[in-house]
Amino acid sequence: MAESYTSLPTSQLLGSVPAVVIEDEKNTNAIDYVEGGQPSTNWQGVFNISSYAQYFNVDTDIVLNRLLSSLKPVSGDFFSRIDANPDLYGLVWVSTTLVFVIAALGNCATYFMDKLSNGSTSWSFNVNYLNMAACLVYGYVLVVPLAFYFLIQYLGSNANVVRFWCMWGYSLFILVITSFLMLIPVEILRWMIILLAGGASACFVSLNLKSYVEGNDLTIVLVAAFVLQLGLALMIKYHATLLPFMEFTSQNGACVMIKLSDLVNAAQRKR
Repeated sequence: MAESYTSLPTSQLLGSVPAVVIEDEKNTNAIDYVEGGQPSTNWQGVFNISSYAQYFNVDTDIVLNRLLSSLKPVSGDFFSRIDANPDLYGLVWVSTTLVFVIAALGNCATYFMDKLSNGSTSWSFNVNYLNMAACLVYGYVLVVPLAFYFLIQYLGSNANVVRFWCMWGYSLFILVITSFLMLIPVEILRWMIILLAGGASACFVSLNLKSYVEGNDLTIVLVAAFVLQLGLALMIKYHATLLPFMEFTSQNGACVMIKLSDLVNAAQRKR
C-alpha cells in the first residue's frame, strides 16, 4: 500500500505544496534602491513620483520647528537642524502660500476699488495676479537653488540640491508674513518693513550657504545669494505697492490712477 503512494507524483499527494519556479524578471521600477531603502542616484528616478516620497515624510512639529528656524536669520544652523532629513514639504507649501497671498491681496484691492468707485458694476476675479505671482515665486524658488547647486559643484565644493531647495523654501516664510503688511497705506513704513524682512531672509540664505564655501574663496557666492533674495523681496514690494493703485475708466472715458486708501478715506468721510 505504501509503495503505491511512492509512485505518485508529489504534486498529487494530499497536503503537498507544488514547487514554485522563480524566474528572473526585469525590474520594472523606474528607480533602483540601494541598501537602507534610499533611492539611488539614477536619472530615471527624477521622473518617478515615489522617489520623492521620502522628502515629504515630516510631521507638524518638524515643519513648525523649521519655520521658526527661518525667522532666526543670524543663527546659520539650518542645515544642522534638518540633518539628514531635508524635506520638500516646506518648499511646496510655503511658496504656494506666498503665491496665493499675493494673488488674494491683489484681488481684494480690486474688489474694494470696484465697490467704492462704482458699486453698480460686477466684480470678477483677476487671474492675472495668480499667474504673475506663480511665475515669480515658483520660478525663483526652483531655479535659483538649482543654479547655486551647479555653481558650487563647479567651484569644487560638495552640495545637495534637495537641501538647497529645502532651505530656500523655508526662507520665504518671513515674506509671507510681510506680504500682508504691504497693504499699510504708508509708503515709508512699507519700505522699512520690506527692507527688514528682505534683509533677514537674505541673511538667512547667505549665512547658511556659508557652511558650503568655508575654506574656499567663494564670498562672491554669498553676496550673490544675498542680493537675489533681497531682490525677490523688493519685487514683492513692487507688485504689492501697485495693488492699491488701480487704473479704471471714468465716465468721461479718461483713464485715472486712483489710490485705494484715498477711496477708503473718502468713504469714511461720507459716513
